[in-house]
Amino acid sequence: MRKLVYTGFMSLDGVVDSPGRGPGEEHRSGGWVLDLDFVEEAWSLKGEELADTTALMFGRRSYEAFGAVWPGSEDHAAYRDLPKYVVSTTLAEDGLVDGWGPTSVLRSAEDVAALKEGDGGAIFIHGSAELARRLSEAGLIDQYNLLVFPVLLGAGKSLFGRADRDKQMLALRESQAYSNGIIKMIYDVRR
Repeated sequence: MRKLVYTGFMSLDGVVDSPGRGPGEEHRSGGWVLDLDFVEEAWSLKGEELADTTALMFGRRSYEAFGAVWPGSEDHAAYRDLPKYVVSTTLAEDGLVDGWGPTSVLRSAEDVAALKEGDGGAIFIHGSAELARRLSEAGLIDQYNLLVFPVLLGAGKSLFGRADRDKQMLALRESQAYSNGIIKMIYDVRR
């Protein structure tokens, strides 16, 4: 069975959208990741993940956002040829990014569950808050790799839903605090 890992930047109050300087989502605080002093070791998780990543998964909006930048980015060159999966009910095949490795469109959480049942290594979800929330609620996320930033935004997309649901326990695998206030937390989902 393949492991599904969510990786992302998160504010202390759980917001995962608008971390870069691009256009904001539904709040005025876009770009919050870049507001801290750069401490190289705080970003080491991203390099560590690369060794484990065998495929990428996105929701449609994140796929379109990353697809506009990552294919030509030297910082993301190692991701260029990896298989990509886009979970969307609206993305047409002609909407896929050319020259960014093999890409498949999945239409449902059931399609994601079937993909996980196959052979292969870990699939990493970048961005894609709404997709990650749906897959978490369906019990399909196996691990969370989070860099938590010392900022409270008060608005924005949350990785975790607020609806009443069955409790889901996590096991802390690793954590590290950095001098700029970022905290790395890696959690396995307990089943």
